[in-house]
Amino acid sequence: MNKRDFKKYVESVGDSALAQMVDVTESVDNVDKAKVADAIEKVISAVAAAKTNADVTFDKGVKAFDNIVAYSKAKKAFFKQLFTKINEDFYKELDAAVKEFNSAVPEEVKAENKAAAAK
Repeated sequence: MNKRDFKKYVESVGDSALAQMVDVTESVDNVDKAKVADAIEKVISAVAAAKTNADVTFDKGVKAFDNIVAYSKAKKAFFKQLFTKINEDFYKELDAAVKEFNSAVPEEVKAENKAAAAK
């Protein structure tokens, strides 16, 4: 995955989470709007951080290696490790936002959803 695709992926996941949060907020009564606002801010922050962190470049040139093959191998390993770390951090932040959002939803709504899912 290249930087552009990774950024599109992060943006898509973030947009999906935000859409769900807004949908539930508008359709469910007694939702704690302050917690929802905090959760939305966390999602937006996670997306922005992931996209910004993806702008890193490989800091060594071809001349720092014995040959082009060694350079390509090192560059590929660098970006694989970088995007793995960014992705893990993104999902940790997203998970925290979802937990905060879930705490904003009233317990009776959660119970109704569990009962509906069990059918």
